[in-house]
Amino acid sequence: MGMFKYFSRKRHRDRAILREKIRRRLREKYSNFLELLSSNVELADIISDISETLRSQKLFGMSYVRSRATLAMSHAFRMIRALNEMSDNRYIELYDVFETIKNAIEKVITLRPFSLPETLVFPLSHVDLTMDDWVGGKSAHLGEIASRLKLPIPDGFAVSIRAFHIFFEKNDLKAEISRLKQLTNFNDLSALQSLSEQIQALIMRSAVPDEVANALLAAFDEMARAKKVQSFTVAVRSSAIGEDSEVSFAGQYVSLLNIPREKIVDAYKIVVASLYTPRALAYRFYKGIPDEDVAMGVLCLEMIDSVASGVLYTQDPTNPASDRIIISAVWGLGPYAVEGRIQPDRYIVTRTAPLTIAKTLVSEKPVQLVRNPAGGLAELPVCAEKIKASCLNPDQIITLAEYGLHLESHFGCPQDVEWALGPDGRLLILQSRPLQSLNIDRDDVIETPELQGLEPVALGGETACPGTGAGRAFIIESEDDLGKFPEGSVLIARHSSPQFAVLMNKASAIVCEYGSVTGHMASIAREFGIPTILGVPGITEKLENGMEVTVDATKKKIFPGIVKEILQKKKRPIITTSESPVYNVLSRVSKFILPLNLINPRDASFSTENCRTIHDIMRFVHEKSYEEMFTLGDTLSKEVRFALHVRAPLPIDLYIIDLGGGLTKEDLFLERDFVEIDEIVNPPLRAILAGMTDERVRQTEPRPVDFRGFLSVMTEQMLSPPKLGAERFGDRSYAMISDKYLNFSSRVGYHYSLLDAYCGRTVHKNYVTFSFMGGAADDVRRHRRARCIGIILKELGFLVNIKGDQVVGRIVKYEASYLLECLRQIGLMLEYTRQMDMLMSTDKSAEFFARRFLKQDYRLDDIS
Repeated sequence: MGMFKYFSRKRHRDRAILREKIRRRLREKYSNFLELLSSNVELADIISDISETLRSQKLFGMSYVRSRATLAMSHAFRMIRALNEMSDNRYIELYDVFETIKNAIEKVITLRPFSLPETLVFPLSHVDLTMDDWVGGKSAHLGEIASRLKLPIPDGFAVSIRAFHIFFEKNDLKAEISRLKQLTNFNDLSALQSLSEQIQALIMRSAVPDEVANALLAAFDEMARAKKVQSFTVAVRSSAIGEDSEVSFAGQYVSLLNIPREKIVDAYKIVVASLYTPRALAYRFYKGIPDEDVAMGVLCLEMIDSVASGVLYTQDPTNPASDRIIISAVWGLGPYAVEGRIQPDRYIVTRTAPLTIAKTLVSEKPVQLVRNPAGGLAELPVCAEKIKASCLNPDQIITLAEYGLHLESHFGCPQDVEWALGPDGRLLILQSRPLQSLNIDRDDVIETPELQGLEPVALGGETACPGTGAGRAFIIESEDDLGKFPEGSVLIARHSSPQFAVLMNKASAIVCEYGSVTGHMASIAREFGIPTILGVPGITEKLENGMEVTVDATKKKIFPGIVKEILQKKKRPIITTSESPVYNVLSRVSKFILPLNLINPRDASFSTENCRTIHDIMRFVHEKSYEEMFTLGDTLSKEVRFALHVRAPLPIDLYIIDLGGGLTKEDLFLERDFVEIDEIVNPPLRAILAGMTDERVRQTEPRPVDFRGFLSVMTEQMLSPPKLGAERFGDRSYAMISDKYLNFSSRVGYHYSLLDAYCGRTVHKNYVTFSFMGGAADDVRRHRRARCIGIILKELGFLVNIKGDQVVGRIVKYEASYLLECLRQIGLMLEYTRQMDMLMSTDKSAEFFARRFLKQDYRLDDIS
């Protein structure tokens, strides 16, 4: 009997030791698994982004090619490292495979002369868009306009990025700036202000190396000789890497006007130092742009004594579907047009030929900014007869509109153009960049209800960014007020300003007395999706600090109090971009990133030696990571399987691993290899399975098939190369669970979905992230099904991004009860949309089936 007790205790003790060793090993694997999944999601997004860019032939420079390729390689390497950590280096040969692919990508990229040339200054006549890495975005775009489009621009020269690096290296600035940034909390505006002051002072104390200073002066003198003048002045403007691209940096850097020869070197330093203004630091921080990726080129243009200046939008940024060109104009120099100091004239031109002026709105313009012959700029009164006169005549308006359409056609997307009218009557282009438009589907436009009995405290002005927002009014009267701005408040100001970029993550809405929808701040507001109204008369007098208000920017009304009836859930803005001459380089690089050759994990060819692209590595590592995660194959046990098969009538072959608290009994895997559905207590997974097993969406009989859709599926499978997410029917699905957490990887036929969720009592920790991709039909039908899923997710409150057949949705900070209902709806949706791509016969199908689903009508008979 004593011997029996001894062996019984020993058996229990041994089981406890084994259990603890397995748990410890599981925690280690799980940590690496999460890192691997994180990079897998990022890499999938990069692959989709490159595919979408190539498909739409959007505008991009070499900085885009390098950043996408570098990020893809970085995440692939991270996945390889994590897999080897999980498997005790069972896949060590992947490092050699990765190195081969990496070298091939770098070889393609370096076929172009991306190493910076020795030249420090380029005449604009020698610059084009392929040189954006050499001279920065603004100079590259303006050189392209002169050399390729032959549109009029001022004479000038571009100071190269190499000059910037020489300046920084000779003064050892990078190390000190990096040290200062590491000590700063970027969410603290006072700390950000202090950091900015320290870095800018450091740069201004540093000497510009002689080789850079001499190159600047020589270029200035060459312009003087060519113009045959003794003296003239220039505008010294920023031209940073990435500026005037898919992110605008509108108004974030400094431009200096009317700079004579003797001050050009100091002006160069000031513009370089503007990389580190508080608003520029905040903008890059909120946009997720690493400071290590930025460098400042400088553009020097002949100073024009502008009679009038302004901005041209080739599309209405708040209503991209409208057929309108918008032109704004002020007397004198342009800063007053883009900085919101003066309410500009506004002209609306129809885009269809023949171009017609549809509307002219002439404002009162009492002052203008002009060049001061003694140096600098001066504000002068506008003569009485011109205060209420139009800055442009009809012929000039039409000419500008034609210029705008030429620029849009060349660059492949709507443009944001700065222009000037010279004293000789010539219209000159000063800058052109992709217009920061809100790309809003009609489904996203929510009409706010008319309110009975509630009068607005103010109305009118112009919508710079549509939407609604509410909070306590905070009136900005000086720069000192920026650091005092409370999160969630409504920003009220007399003039719009790009300095407000530091508050874009805090403000719920913006209202200004003066400003233009074509100004810098309006562009930034649209980038960040902040509801904004500009040009509201007397708003700073009508509101008091701390007063609760609701802003309906769409209808241009401000109401007293918090009006919940009109508040909308914010939608993430999608910013448009355009086409590029470096398309061929990206296309060649993409051949080592995009193609997927490894399809079936059960095939003998599914191996490391057959990984020929980054996508292959991603697919292989992702598949093997689940095998490693769900099988503990080490010296602790001989293939102890702690993944439990779910015994239930599910449309997927589901296996579960319990991290603790997700099942009714802990360590169930030590007793058996299956789990019943009622033994699952993890709320997110219960919700998903409740939707998937709902009898209303279960299809026991064959689904209806559109004949053309069926042929599409068969043709696609026979003739097309493998696609992301294309997998054979019957692949396993996995769920990792705890008491509140779920990671769910589902394969249903040729469709693949990944879900990550946390639902607990702490609301700010709660989230659901869901992605779906793949399908068996052709591109068009898969894309329609993706739009259908996107519509459903948007209605549930998700922020949604759709690229091709990939849908990614995220919802955060909701009560667990609501998120669990969302998960139940996702379970319903996964079953409802299975094989739906072959039913997507028309463009209306996505909307049709989505609306059916939302009405709980789960019939799948075709729209026709």
